[in-house]
Amino acid sequence: MRCNVMRRRELVAVMANITFKSFFMAGFECSSHRRHSDGVRLDLIASTGHDQLVREDYRSCAEHGLRTIRDGLRWHLIEREPGRYDWSSWLPMLDAAAESGVQVMWDLFHYGSPDHLDQGSQEFIHSFARFAAEAVRLHRSVTGTAAIVCPVNEISFLTWAAGNGVFPPIGSNQTGDWIKRHLVSTAVAGMRAMREVDPDCRFIWAEPLINVISKTPGGAEGAEAWRLSQYQGFDMLSGRSDPELGGSPEWLDAVGLNFYSDNQWYAEGSTIPLGHQDYRPLADMLAETYQRYGRPLLITETGAEGSARPAWFHYVCDEVREAIRQGVPVEGVCLYPVASFPGWDDERHRQFGLFSVPRPNGNRDAYQPLAAELNRQQELLARARS
Repeated sequence: MRCNVMRRRELVAVMANITFKSFFMAGFECSSHRRHSDGVRLDLIASTGHDQLVREDYRSCAEHGLRTIRDGLRWHLIEREPGRYDWSSWLPMLDAAAESGVQVMWDLFHYGSPDHLDQGSQEFIHSFARFAAEAVRLHRSVTGTAAIVCPVNEISFLTWAAGNGVFPPIGSNQTGDWIKRHLVSTAVAGMRAMREVDPDCRFIWAEPLINVISKTPGGAEGAEAWRLSQYQGFDMLSGRSDPELGGSPEWLDAVGLNFYSDNQWYAEGSTIPLGHQDYRPLADMLAETYQRYGRPLLITETGAEGSARPAWFHYVCDEVREAIRQGVPVEGVCLYPVASFPGWDDERHRQFGLFSVPRPNGNRDAYQPLAAELNRQQELLARARS
């Protein structure tokens, strides 16, 4: 009981320093990595039209009650030359947020970095720290408020992608363990630099929430090890493991979790379908994560494609309310991406989220079945909180 009371007090202290404008949130795809297959630089903020429509996009989100937004900086545009920062791609986004009355959580390193940097080098760590510090300094000077940032997006996924040919490799012939430790060191260096500039800046995270089981008893141990690997990044960041990397509970202001329909699978390869007896309830997965870290949780990414969008959102929100009923402090659910986007590999537009690709007149259409479900979930949340 004493442990639970202490954890509750610690949680209250954390949440006193980070308040979200809305429970339901919107996220814009902001990946900017190079494809490993052909070296082409992706820029999803540009290819979705969000760079040109940022004011309209933020305003549309606010009209649907999505007043907290997840978006990103494009480091490769900001630091084309070492140590020289051009903020012209970001300043209009800060202005648009202020005009629309929305709160934005900013991804600093969403896979992509300047071409002059080797992502596996020590210089990469130092450069990220300098860039991150300058970003929060500028945020404070322009907005008058402390930044809420995700320092390094999806450390676990980036580790896997760089080691399996999806993204360019990080380091020369390095193991996944080395890559993950390197990315955590990068994040810690950045957070230290940011807190020196602005002690009030806050850090959220976005890591895949997964479940892996085996169809055979002989594979159970390996499947469980695979499942538990989802916590390695958080364990390092919080200092639960590898303390030499500089991890500390202070770096986990909020634990963000990305959850899609393919986040549960058999170790033998196939996805576990929703509704199957082997499918683990999302509420149970959230409870386990909270028990492990004692920090407020966010669903930082969730969504589905095409006509599955409202049904998937319905499921996620029902499970989140069940987790909250059990005492798990889930502080938000983010529709991600909130606007349709071209795929990384084939550039086929995925009909995702609440908004369509821009029409010729520059407007986006709202997908009405999801808009109706969002409105229903907002009403259910308000009723539960009254």
